[in-house]
Amino acid sequence: MNYPICTIFGGGGFIGKYLIRHLSSKNYRCVIPTRKPFQKGYLKTQATPGSIELIDFNPGNFSAIENAIRNSDFVINLVGILFENRRQKFNSIHVDLPEMITKICAKSGVKKYIHISAIGANKDSKSKYQRTKYLGEDISLKNFKNTVVLRPSLVVGPEDGSTNLFAKLSILPIIPLVNKKYKFQPIFVNDVAKSILKSIEIKKNEGKIYELGGPKIISFEDLVKSVCENIGKKRFIINMPSKIAKIQSQILNLLPMDPLLTVDQCEILTEGDNIVSTNFLKIQDLNVTPIDIEKKMSEWLVRYRPGGQFFKNK
Repeated sequence: MNYPICTIFGGGGFIGKYLIRHLSSKNYRCVIPTRKPFQKGYLKTQATPGSIELIDFNPGNFSAIENAIRNSDFVINLVGILFENRRQKFNSIHVDLPEMITKICAKSGVKKYIHISAIGANKDSKSKYQRTKYLGEDISLKNFKNTVVLRPSLVVGPEDGSTNLFAKLSILPIIPLVNKKYKFQPIFVNDVAKSILKSIEIKKNEGKIYELGGPKIISFEDLVKSVCENIGKKRFIINMPSKIAKIQSQILNLLPMDPLLTVDQCEILTEGDNIVSTNFLKIQDLNVTPIDIEKKMSEWLVRYRPGGQFFKNK
């Protein structure tokens, strides 16, 4: 019996392991290109034996990408970065890589390509992240007609860099936020994984764009308050002017560590809210019902509570 083959770029990341579980349950064989396959062995525990193949991969090597896609029925691109460094640039990751992938898809008999972008992708944005996200979508849709674009809002889950970050920052008596009234529509990582699987299974959705959001729209301030409440802490949350935040981020970015905030992220927080619009299809069009993340986050934030699982919130 021939099982469908799915190549997943970025399969070793945050969304990847959740997606692999869903694909494996549907008898997909997963090919995962990664720079360091010897460090991604844990992915094989997410699926049935033999259903995952890890291959060595260099994004700058056209032949390596071609080999990864060859014989695949479906290709998924989860690769993305939130900030630039000396090795990784927005344009190379968000534009050049999907351009290369879709050109190969077009000549390799791939049935469908799923491109993960982000709500807010906009060619006219002041944010380089948002501009390159848009360009990656645009070039994918032009290069390969069987492309489906998914734009999630803020993705949260046990390994995320948002709820966990603010739980750690709760050691401070005051938490400053840029534009604390900025709105998100957070979505649980497993719901994103379900949406990717459904976007493969649904027929005649090629060329479509879906915006993925959770059931609630929540302000930046209320999201942080919810995190603090879950771990039994009360903190003052203040609004930091964007000009001051940009200066601070420029200084912090000089340190040899991942930045807490970048100038580019400040630009995003001063533009439109990160919520589902009325211009595109929604997660409900994929027959996925998203869960309430404010209730779900207590499951992974338990480790930040004093007393852990035995802590009782008053």
